[in-house]
Amino acid sequence: MAALIKRDLLSLTELSSTEVQEILQLATKLKSQDLDLRCNKILGLLFSKASTRTRVSFTVAMYQLGGQVIDLNPNVTQVSRGELVQDTARVLDRYLDILAIRTFAQDELETFAKYAQIPVINALTDKEHPCQILADLMTIQEHFGKFTDLTLTYVGDGNNIANSLMLGCSLVGMNIRITTPRGYEPDEVVVEKAKVIANDKAQISIIQDPTVAIQGANIIYTDVWTSMGQENQAKERNSVFQPYQINTQLLTLADKDAIVLHCLPAHRGEEITDEVIEGSQSLVWEQAENRMHVQKALLASILGLENS
Repeated sequence: MAALIKRDLLSLTELSSTEVQEILQLATKLKSQDLDLRCNKILGLLFSKASTRTRVSFTVAMYQLGGQVIDLNPNVTQVSRGELVQDTARVLDRYLDILAIRTFAQDELETFAKYAQIPVINALTDKEHPCQILADLMTIQEHFGKFTDLTLTYVGDGNNIANSLMLGCSLVGMNIRITTPRGYEPDEVVVEKAKVIANDKAQISIIQDPTVAIQGANIIYTDVWTSMGQENQAKERNSVFQPYQINTQLLTLADKDAIVLHCLPAHRGEEITDEVIEGSQSLVWEQAENRMHVQKALLASILGLENS
């Protein structure tokens, strides 16, 4: 993985299909403990949004690699008092070896990367969530052993997860259908980027009717209807998105061997029912575990760690 050493990961568009596959292969080896990669590096976590899985999985991954983690809560740093992004970036660059950022605007992430010489990883923005999608791809590959001839249907809001899923599926040659109410579609620019990446390797479809989109699909994926920062829209969204709930009835339209994924946290009774998330087709908990393994692979690759 020499090609990834000291590189940023701000978007899945920065990875080639080969690099995605290599990250997944390394994550699989790390998960099975076939490799022992060690470092004496420091990871900074600068998170402006709440986080459970991303924060804990990055922390555990770095500790297991032998490194250290500094949690840079914006509320207790000068960021909360208006210090410029470029000033913060240049200071952290002198202290840390690598930085993961979870924030609202993609532009802020890109500014950090511009002014910091250390690698910067996108740990979630309103536009993309590349680390989550790498874990999703790992989970799918573990279960099916392939990506080709598979169709993933994403049901719900056309948010950062929908954007990144289109890019991720395009990179590995997996068909994807996005089904969402009119007016809540994913970013049009990202849709076009995904189509260019997919070329003729995968089909990307935007379908309004969930009962059509889910027909025969192999992977059913959903996310919350109201993302962080949209809480004032929750009542309206819950009404609009009701036909897009993943429940037992809707799931019967998918392939009989279909799996169910959710990036969590789940609002049970809204975008997904208890019966589905706790059912035999759910791989949600394996998916959550794989966040740690792919992020460990990412850290190891970007830091250039070698087997000890």
